[in-house]
Amino acid sequence: MNAHGAAMNTPVQPTFFITHGGGPCFFMDWSPIGPADSWNRLGEWLRALPATLPARPAAVVVVSAHWEAPLFSITADPRPELIFDYHGFPEHTYRLQYPAPGAPALAGEVRALLAGAGLAAAEVLGRGYDHGVFVPFKLVFPDADVPIVQLSLRADLGPAVHLQAGRALAPLRSRNVLIVGSGSSYHNLRRFGAAGGAASEQFDAWLTATVTAADAAGREQGLAHWAEAPAARQAHPREEHLLPLMVAAGAAGTDRGERVFTDRIMGVRLSNYRFG
Repeated sequence: MNAHGAAMNTPVQPTFFITHGGGPCFFMDWSPIGPADSWNRLGEWLRALPATLPARPAAVVVVSAHWEAPLFSITADPRPELIFDYHGFPEHTYRLQYPAPGAPALAGEVRALLAGAGLAAAEVLGRGYDHGVFVPFKLVFPDADVPIVQLSLRADLGPAVHLQAGRALAPLRSRNVLIVGSGSSYHNLRRFGAAGGAASEQFDAWLTATVTAADAAGREQGLAHWAEAPAARQAHPREEHLLPLMVAAGAAGTDRGERVFTDRIMGVRLSNYRFG
């Protein structure tokens, strides 16, 4: 048996926190707004992600920055539609398709795991995948053949409760379920470019040191108090794009984190992290 209590021949998936990019950034010409290759390196990293996994996942649970609900909420449709929750982009980006199946049984298990940790949760019908899911996963699993369950943030946006939610979901990893937090390591739309460069570097340095700390308890303590970090509120005036990291970190258990991607994009530092 391994540390997660799974048989050695059962894949134990890592967890990830990914930056999902700006709107439909991988599927449009970015040159009118910034360099044409602004998002290319992040896109290449997303395409390469499956090759880094111990096995093809049976399903994915994705926590997106773009869904907040009073209770943790879980998509329970067998065939979720897409929510085009971005604005002002080229017309063709509103015709993107990503028909990945849902996983109603897994949605029920997610709800039960959260409830078992004292966290009320609800299964939701009629709620599709937002762009924090379908935009990056069109690159990660382009054939849309891996079932996905989307989990909301809880609307009070407390970091500790999102770490707790991640801990509750950790057993799914031993069942070949990939857990991904989809947000952004820097998210201040008013301060991209030169205006945000220094703050993004400061916060990224703290975030990377915190995520990669050897002591998991210290990592969680640091993340729970992220707002006290250098340039924290310059990097995240509102925390919804950072909180998916808390779920990924909570689900990591004692597995150490590492920064697996970093780049300066549109003038600011953006990074992705893996645990396990």
